[in-house]
Amino acid sequence: MSSRTPAHRRTFLKAGSTLLLSVIAPMTANAMQILAVRVWPAADYTRVTLENDAELKASHFLVKDPNRMVVDIEGLTLNATLKDLVAKIQTNDPYIKQVRVGQNRPNVVRLVFDLKEEINPQVFSLKPIGDYQHRLVFDLYPANPVDPITALIEKGEWHKDDALTAAMSGNNKNENAANNNNKHDNKSDNKAEQKTDKPVTNQQIRMITIALDPGHGGEDPGAIGRAGSREKDVVLAIAKRLKHQLEQEDNMRVMLTRDGDYFVPLQTRVKKARGVQADLFVSIHADAFIEPRARGSSVFVLSEKGASSTAARWLAKKENDADLIGGINLKDQDKQLAGVLLDLSTTAQINDSMKVGKVVLKEISGVNRLHKPAVEQAGFAVLKAPDIPSILIESAFISNPEEEARLTDEAYQNELAEAIVRGIKKYFAKNPPLNRGKIA
Repeated sequence: MSSRTPAHRRTFLKAGSTLLLSVIAPMTANAMQILAVRVWPAADYTRVTLENDAELKASHFLVKDPNRMVVDIEGLTLNATLKDLVAKIQTNDPYIKQVRVGQNRPNVVRLVFDLKEEINPQVFSLKPIGDYQHRLVFDLYPANPVDPITALIEKGEWHKDDALTAAMSGNNKNENAANNNNKHDNKSDNKAEQKTDKPVTNQQIRMITIALDPGHGGEDPGAIGRAGSREKDVVLAIAKRLKHQLEQEDNMRVMLTRDGDYFVPLQTRVKKARGVQADLFVSIHADAFIEPRARGSSVFVLSEKGASSTAARWLAKKENDADLIGGINLKDQDKQLAGVLLDLSTTAQINDSMKVGKVVLKEISGVNRLHKPAVEQAGFAVLKAPDIPSILIESAFISNPEEEARLTDEAYQNELAEAIVRGIKKYFAKNPPLNRGKIA
C-alpha cells in the first residue's frame, strides 16, 4: 500500500507554523503511548529518543533535494507528548532543521526530519533499564564526518603550535640581529665564523596531546546525589576546568571526548583518543555507593588479572553498564575492534598507566582524602586503549552529601583540576612521550 493518503487523514505540525489539518484517526483501545521525547544535539551527532510503554516498530528512509529523513512508527496515535518533539528542536542543532509530526494513517505516526546536511542514520530500540522504559532511538550522524584532528584545528584548540613557531622565529631574529651588530666591525672574523659555524636548526617541541573523558552524558546521567546533582554535569564542569588549565602549558593540547550533554559510547571514547594520537587518556567520574558514608577520591587503571578489590569490581561493572543506560546500537558495534582493544591491552600500557596514576593520586591527596591509599585496578572498558596510558579518576563520592557539595563547588573543582595538572606534568617530566607516526 502506498504511504500517501488523502489530505483529510493527514496531520502535520511544523516548527514555527500552525496546525495545518487536525483530523486524527480515532484512538484504538490498544494503542501504545509515547511517554517522553528527548533531543540531544552535538557536533558528533544528534540523538532523538522516544520513550514509550511498549516496544515500537519503525521504518525509515532518506530523501534528497532537500535532505530529509522520514520515519513511520506503527501502533501509535498522535498525542501531546509526541507533538512536543517539534518544539524540542533547537535552532543551533547541527543536523536537524525542523521536524514535522503527523498521523499518516490509522495507528501509524510519521516523523519527517528536515535536515541541514546529508546524514547517516541509525535507528534502533532499547529494552527497559533503570528508570527508563522502552526507547526508540534515532542517531543522526554526518554522512561525511570531519577528521578528528581537523576538527580540533577548526575549533582553534591547537593554536599553541602557531604561537610556539612564531615565538621561536622571533627569538631567532633577535639572535641574528645581535650577531650582525657584533660582527659588522670585523669582516674577517665573520668570514672565519661562516666557515667554521654549523647550521643551527630550531629545536622541535613535542606537543603532548591529552584526551579528557567526562563520564556519562545525555541519556545516561550517571550517579545522582541526594541534593539532585548529576554526575554527568559535575564531571563535565571539572573536565572543562582541567582542559583550560592544561592548555596554559606551552606543550599541551587537549581533546574532550564530549564537550556537552550528550552520550558517547565507551568504545567510541577510546577511538576518539586514538584518533587524535593522544599521549594520555584521563576519564573523570564522581563515585557513588549504596552507603552514603563512603567518601574519598580514587584513581583506577586497567587490570588484566581481575579487580584489585570487590569494590573496584563493582564500580567497573557499574561504569561499563553506561552503554546499556546511555543506549548503543549493538548491531553497529565494531566487534573486531573491540576484540583488538581487549587483546592488545598490554602490560606496558598498564605499567605506564600505573605510573601516571600514582603521581596523580598523590597530588589529589592534598586536595581531598583518598578512598584507598593506592591506585586500584579493574576491567574498565574505557581504559582499554592498547597504546595510550589511561587512568580513571573518581573525583569524590557524589552519594556522600558532604562530598556532593564539594563537587558542585567551583573552588573545589579548580583545586582538583590543579592537582591533576601537577600530576600530569610530573609524569611527563619523567616519561616524555616518544615521537610517533599516525595511529591506524
